[in-house]
Amino acid sequence: MELNRRDLLLAGAAGAGLTSSLRGQAAAAANAPGWFDRPMRWAQLAFTEDDPGNYDPQFWLEYFERIHADAACLSAGGIVAFYPTEIPLHYRSKYLGNRDSFGELVAGCRKLGMNVIARTDPHACREEVFQKHPDWVARLADGQPRRHWANPELYVTCALGPYNFEFMTQVTAEIVRKYKVDGVFSNRWAGHGQCWCEHCRANFRRFSGMDLPRSNDPRDPARRQYIVWEQQRLFECWKLWDAAVRKENPNAAFIPNSGGGATSKLDMKTVGEMAPILFADRQARRGVQLPWANGKNGKEYRAGLGMKPIGGLVSVGLEEPYRWKDSVQSGTELRIWFADAIANGLRPWFVKFNAKPFDKRWMPVIESIYKWHWRNESYFRNTEPVADVAIVFSQQTAAHYGGERAGQLVEDHILGYYHALIEARIPFEMVHDGLLGLERIRRFRVLILPNIAALSDRQCRQLIAYVEQGGAIVATHATSLYNEWGEPRSDFGLASLFGCSYAGKIEERQQNSYLNIEKHPLTAGLEDAGRIVNAVKRVHVTAREKAAAALTLVPSYPDLPMEDVFPRVPRTDISMAFCRTVGKGRVVYFPMDLDRTFWEVLSPDHGLLLKNAVIWASNQPQPVQVTGKGLLDVTVWRQSNSLTVHLVNLTNPMTMKGPFRETFPVGPFQVTVRLPSNAKPVRAKLLTATTEVPFTLERDTVRVTVPGVDTHEVVAFDFS
Repeated sequence: MELNRRDLLLAGAAGAGLTSSLRGQAAAAANAPGWFDRPMRWAQLAFTEDDPGNYDPQFWLEYFERIHADAACLSAGGIVAFYPTEIPLHYRSKYLGNRDSFGELVAGCRKLGMNVIARTDPHACREEVFQKHPDWVARLADGQPRRHWANPELYVTCALGPYNFEFMTQVTAEIVRKYKVDGVFSNRWAGHGQCWCEHCRANFRRFSGMDLPRSNDPRDPARRQYIVWEQQRLFECWKLWDAAVRKENPNAAFIPNSGGGATSKLDMKTVGEMAPILFADRQARRGVQLPWANGKNGKEYRAGLGMKPIGGLVSVGLEEPYRWKDSVQSGTELRIWFADAIANGLRPWFVKFNAKPFDKRWMPVIESIYKWHWRNESYFRNTEPVADVAIVFSQQTAAHYGGERAGQLVEDHILGYYHALIEARIPFEMVHDGLLGLERIRRFRVLILPNIAALSDRQCRQLIAYVEQGGAIVATHATSLYNEWGEPRSDFGLASLFGCSYAGKIEERQQNSYLNIEKHPLTAGLEDAGRIVNAVKRVHVTAREKAAAALTLVPSYPDLPMEDVFPRVPRTDISMAFCRTVGKGRVVYFPMDLDRTFWEVLSPDHGLLLKNAVIWASNQPQPVQVTGKGLLDVTVWRQSNSLTVHLVNLTNPMTMKGPFRETFPVGPFQVTVRLPSNAKPVRAKLLTATTEVPFTLERDTVRVTVPGVDTHEVVAFDFS
């Protein structure tokens, strides 16, 4: 339902002059069943306690209207109540007085036809709560109550006990009952490390028959049980709060701030089944992080949720560990961060902490992004990604094989292959290893398994069937060498695909080792190299069959003194890449950590091998080819009657360590797209340049030239 947003705004937050017809339209839009897919642009205002009475709500309502935000997330309760709560121990802002800051903005947003969800935060409480309910507070291993790390006047609450299950259930229900919001979005609700309170000790013993684990080693039986129990308990809390929300408003839902990739706490397969909508909370870059990290978050969420709506939550502030929450990012950095989110299917969401902005430089930047998004909204209502390559990520590998070292043992492999595909301009998606059924993965031509070490027998059978029926796999290092609990196998679960067997040893450091280049499509572009640097780690394997090798091992030899730096064994027949045809499909297996090493040292030769492996395994052209100089994130999407190609320009000296200061335009580019069956383009246009461009049709492909890309260009093909 389309509403006259200007008329609604002018009616005022108090509703003066608002006709009954417009009221009815606003109410219908706000409370419509299945509203979750409607909003395309989100705004979040996160109150500080001193905001009530000290900020201007009309300022924000006018801004929401101006930028065409169609949904809002507003702070309601938890640590601080910003409305007149009636629940004992629910601390009201001492600045609230007779006001209802939350209710004021809810009413104003409703009159703009916006959906509204309430933000809660249950992770901390005050002295009064501790005195009356000391069992609600998280405990350290020695039994001492846990003080808040940033504000010692507060206590950290236990996420798995009665504070969440009883007290916050009441708070959640009260908010929905009073304001009929469309949902409750809870931040920091899932705990901050292991709690040792009496409830956790008793409940875990009831579940497992064990005491709480004292070790973080995933091989410890108690730790393994704890991982399972903690997830189960959190999903119970989610269901409890969702039921409380839906009891008060059947069209609303509980929306947890949870999810992500391999190292995420909650199982994304289950999350995808439960959530009607979710928000990917990667607010900004910090440390050494690339701009494509925001798009990666979108791919990971989509692996669980499919095409359910996902918002990309971006803070206008900084995300460095020093927590400068009242300052803002550079406008150029905001643009690239939003661009990669939008290009990867996320719906833009900005969050502003503190309703009394000290620095307003971010506001025209967000306004320009949102207005552009609004003008081209139909091209962002994606129906499916067109990519036929996918990276598999595995939460069970991270939890039961990686443990505390999951960043190095699991995530770094994913990051390495991810960046190799970005450099190769190969569009790709991500797949959760809990969703490897043929009905889910048959749409992909190639699945990449970056050190997916922990796979169950069932998952191995699914992957074998996928290859036999025509799919392709590229796997690295210890993939399938462990079962789903991280217990070692005597041989790879996928040995029949790899064409080799485990020889009983994993070499953790190959110092000054190399790879001899043999003639093969895998080594295309390296013909004149002779040899290249090896990866760092190696799984020793024994070939099951005699086959031509694309890469062979040059074993380690001394790197000092310089007089001794020469290979003792210059050539072996030890294969470091197994390229095979299996059934109707193809398989490439690297028994080394090629992807992780690429992420560490960024050798172009390693990136080329990772790219060539996908091209050879696919054995067909990619859905899009982009030629021209520069580092681009390339994605391709279908809409109901169009196809879009996103080109995000990452070519910048600050790509590897932000923030961006300015952009460096690149181009021209020639973009060649493989058309869907029966699709006939009638028009091609550039959404940022706001111009139509000529196109050339050649059987099942269409080609256009993009003169240049500053931050983000979208080539849109309209179909007849």
